[in-house]
Amino acid sequence: MSDFDLVEYQTRLSLAQKAMCENNLDALVFSTEAEVRYFSGFRTLFWQSPTRPWFLILPQKGEPIAVIPAIGADLMQKTWVKDIRTWPSPHPTDDGIGLLTKALKNYSRIGWPMGPETSLRMPVRDFDELRLSCGADFVDCTDLLKALRMVKSEAKLKIIKNICNIGSSAFVRAGELFSPGQALDDVFRQFKIALLQEGAEDVPYLVGAAGQGGYGDVISPPTETPLREGDVLMLDTGATLKGYFCDFDRNFAISHADDAAKRGYEKLWQATEVGMNHARSGTRCSDLFNAMHEAIGGGSSDVGRYGHGLGMQLTEWPSIYAHDHTVLKSGMVMTLEPSLEISAGKIMVHEENILITEDAPVLLTKRAAPELPIIQ
Repeated sequence: MSDFDLVEYQTRLSLAQKAMCENNLDALVFSTEAEVRYFSGFRTLFWQSPTRPWFLILPQKGEPIAVIPAIGADLMQKTWVKDIRTWPSPHPTDDGIGLLTKALKNYSRIGWPMGPETSLRMPVRDFDELRLSCGADFVDCTDLLKALRMVKSEAKLKIIKNICNIGSSAFVRAGELFSPGQALDDVFRQFKIALLQEGAEDVPYLVGAAGQGGYGDVISPPTETPLREGDVLMLDTGATLKGYFCDFDRNFAISHADDAAKRGYEKLWQATEVGMNHARSGTRCSDLFNAMHEAIGGGSSDVGRYGHGLGMQLTEWPSIYAHDHTVLKSGMVMTLEPSLEISAGKIMVHEENILITEDAPVLLTKRAAPELPIIQ
């Protein structure tokens, strides 16, 4: 039932336990979907429901312990986790906290992700009760977790490469999928269908925009507004395969493009080239940001970053921005995503997915055309 062989999960646990030993932690506890799935293989859309909390314990010595609602027991039994403790949830007075406290009773220092890009996913009052009941020190393990998840194994890379190929194949069909006069919501609909036809398992993320000579934002849901001649259409997709994402966008001009849109597109394309020339193992994210930012022309950037990590989540650590000094390592999957204001109130973004190596990065997406494509 799991997406990987047993050795993949055993390796993840072994690396986590080594890190726990180095950081003097007795156990790690996770309550969020990505972390529970990463270490257990437990993959389900049931996380969309906020009603029930879920917990996974990784002891410094021994096997993982799942403390989960009874409704998830059957699926968890199909993973490699053997120690599964359940309770009937939702429960009005003790929604798993008593069971979790008992499981943690022998640990003095417990790692829990508390830093940027983490969340609690349980009631704060229950978390306070847990810490009071356990009597242990709860320590932020965000940096430890980042170090474990940022570098991808060959098994993970194979899936990410496949979903990037699928996304690229769908974008190649733009000429047959989109046309002048087509409603933007139908553009979204047809592209989602194309992604599924090409082999995506799901399309949990698709945003975009269209506007004369450019667009005002990059996160809007679609409307029924028809594509007009002179519009620039952008679609940004996060399709998935076995729970792993691609994340990249493409721009298209409808019938024709004005000079500002053409120049903006070419500048972003060149900035992405600069990014690929600098993205190497040993390069700091901040230096990569600065190189791309200089290629664009400097100045201020309201977007804040020019890319990020990619994998089980649409956006992962690290960020390509001026204040992230994370050193890139071989095996990291990153997006390169420069953005630019091309005219008053009009922006453009450009995004590719790459694999960091000791030498030139491996392009995982089919490279966008160097000139703004025109849809007739």
